[in-house]
Amino acid sequence: QLQLVESGGGLVQPGGSLRLSCAASGFTLDYVGIGWFRQAPGKEREGVSCISSRDTDYAHSVKGRFTISRDNAKNTVYLQMNSLKPEDTAIYYCAADLTGWATLERKDYFYWGQGTQVTVSS
Repeated sequence: QLQLVESGGGLVQPGGSLRLSCAASGFTLDYVGIGWFRQAPGKEREGVSCISSRDTDYAHSVKGRFTISRDNAKNTVYLQMNSLKPEDTAIYYCAADLTGWATLERKDYFYWGQGTQVTVSS
């Protein structure tokens, strides 16, 4: 059974950091595209960052603050989030594209995790 499980969310003050993890089971991430998305209350789910076997990409709003990486040995993709702002508050989801492509478009992903809550507040 293909499964993605996010972890690492929580409450953090503005300017703080969190590292999210996306652990895969039932398949290996070596040649899989992974995207991180987020959805704030009342808003559409938006792409934050993505990683393929060759490239990474970031939404303009997080570029320079967030870093995506992968550890194939642990079958896990990470999203390091620094300089967090209140507007980063959302449920964060990871998603997999088994074709290996990685985009910031929600429609390109079929497999999704259950999400992890990130709250940035003082």
